[in-house]
Amino acid sequence: MNNLIKTSVGRLRLVGYLEGTSLIMLLFIGVPLKYYSNNPVLVKTLGPVHGLLFLYFVISTLSVGVEQNWKFRQITWKVLIACMIPFGTFYIDYYILKQAAKSPN
Repeated sequence: MNNLIKTSVGRLRLVGYLEGTSLIMLLFIGVPLKYYSNNPVLVKTLGPVHGLLFLYFVISTLSVGVEQNWKFRQITWKVLIACMIPFGTFYIDYYILKQAAKSPN
C-alpha cells in the first residue's frame, strides 16, 4: 500500500481501484436499493462520488502519461478507453499499470 502512494503511477492505480470499487457499489448495491426498495439515497450520494473519481482518473491518466513519457497510442489511450468500460480500470491495472509501476521511468 505504501508503494501505491509514493509514485504517480501508484497513485493512478489507487484512484483506479477507488473508481472501480465505487462503480461496483453503485451498480450492485445502490441501483437495486433504488429500484427494488424505493431508496435512492445511496445512488444520490455515491453517484457524484463515482463521477468525481472518474474525472480524477482521466485527468490523472493524462498527467501521468505526460510525466512518464508514455506513448499516447500504446499506453495512455488504452488506459483512457478502459476507464470508460465498466470494470475496465481493474483490467488495465493488471495488464498495463502494474507493469508501468515496475519500470524505472
